[in-house]
Amino acid sequence: MRQPLQIAFRNIDPSPALDHLIREHAGKLDRFFGRIMAKRVVFEVPHRHRHQGKPYAVQVALTVPGDELIVHSDKPGRHGHGSADAAIRDAFDAARRVLERFAERHRHEMKAHASDFTLP
Repeated sequence: MRQPLQIAFRNIDPSPALDHLIREHAGKLDRFFGRIMAKRVVFEVPHRHRHQGKPYAVQVALTVPGDELIVHSDKPGRHGHGSADAAIRDAFDAARRVLERFAERHRHEMKAHASDFTLP
């Protein structure tokens, strides 16, 4: 059963513009794998640095048949993005890549199972 998109804002007030941008990106993920059962997005400002601006971080969690795929916008060793748009874009780009790999593995598994039952 499909659940509606869940969006959470941490350490920042909810923004209609960010909400719209997240929903727009989340809607596009169905093109890569149509059986996503749930999508959860967390948009946060992890730390408030005085001199570095606000680093934004985004986590995207996708529930798919038999698994949960979780990706983050920030790269190892970094503390977030200086731009909210960039953080959202990078998180959904990473989610798309992970989802494409999952879909390919899923297709190969389905082919292997289907060929097990072919008649001679």
